[in-house]
Amino acid sequence: MSGTSLDGLDIAFCQIEKQQDTWTFSITKTKSVDYDTELKNSLKNTVNLDAVRLLTFHNNYGSWLGTQVKQFIEENNLEIDFVSSHGHTVYHQPEIGLTYQIGSGQHIANSCNQKVICDFRTNDVALGGQGAPLVPIGDALLFSNYDFCLNLGGISNISFELNDKRIAYDISPANMLLNLICSKINLDYDDRGKLAKTGTLNKKVLEALNDLAYYKEPYPKSLGYEWFVEKVIPIIKNTNDSVENLLHTSIHHIASQIANAIKETHKEDSSLLITGGGAKNDFLIEVLQQKLQKSSTVIIPDTNIIDYKEALIFAFMGVLRDRNELNCLQSVTGAKRDSSSGVIYYPH
Repeated sequence: MSGTSLDGLDIAFCQIEKQQDTWTFSITKTKSVDYDTELKNSLKNTVNLDAVRLLTFHNNYGSWLGTQVKQFIEENNLEIDFVSSHGHTVYHQPEIGLTYQIGSGQHIANSCNQKVICDFRTNDVALGGQGAPLVPIGDALLFSNYDFCLNLGGISNISFELNDKRIAYDISPANMLLNLICSKINLDYDDRGKLAKTGTLNKKVLEALNDLAYYKEPYPKSLGYEWFVEKVIPIIKNTNDSVENLLHTSIHHIASQIANAIKETHKEDSSLLITGGGAKNDFLIEVLQQKLQKSSTVIIPDTNIIDYKEALIFAFMGVLRDRNELNCLQSVTGAKRDSSSGVIYYPH
């Protein structure tokens, strides 16, 4: 799993079982591989590449992913059924029928000599869906004891049951926005939100962020990096204010949008499971709980779940695809029908 926040590659060895009608899981081995400066810059620049250079990088990145997986398997002396890979999203424009994750499945398979299941989004988009978010199938079957599942990665997204249907959508930018502001002072991220906490609110910026048209659109809906570049970056770049104030304001923006999304469901005294890197941002969690008041109680799980829940769920999506069972939900993505998505590659 490689997310939009570009903080590195997450690898998890997951054991998933079904007994009667209940799925259980364990995450037994994990590894996070930081991207070096060159690879991070290359990934950031993919949206600017021409077709030939993008496809070449897609193949090379797949080989690199396969090498990382092979090392992980050897380091932990693992026997595995297959590798399930999300890849790294370059383009996500479902409104024109386009989503593209790099990291060639065939190159991964050949590099690590394992069966690979990947490309989980394309089929759903071909069926008229958003191709995102995909995590809700795991929320529904692995984390059903929580009312809401919120992931705070580069983008914040939420998943919940409403009228016996799984609903999920991207709410707002999260770490993608905070990390952009931190880059102004050569920081990768704001540790625990300490800098943000010292700032003060810039009402003009908060208003501009909250007024973005996306927030008024109905779900199903999803966000991509292109939207962020077009709509959010100009607001930050055209504002002459301190990093602390911009971080503080952005935290309030993110927390407000999440609280609005939860309150719109009219579920009272609910439980909110939070995972992803943003779960470690103490100031963001503090502000979010304030804005939620008593409508929902925030639950922060153990570090393994915070860091590797998305990797776990893409492993689970691979399991469902391998069994030819549904792993993409029409109620979440807006596609014509539920589907079993993902492409299977074998090493040659």
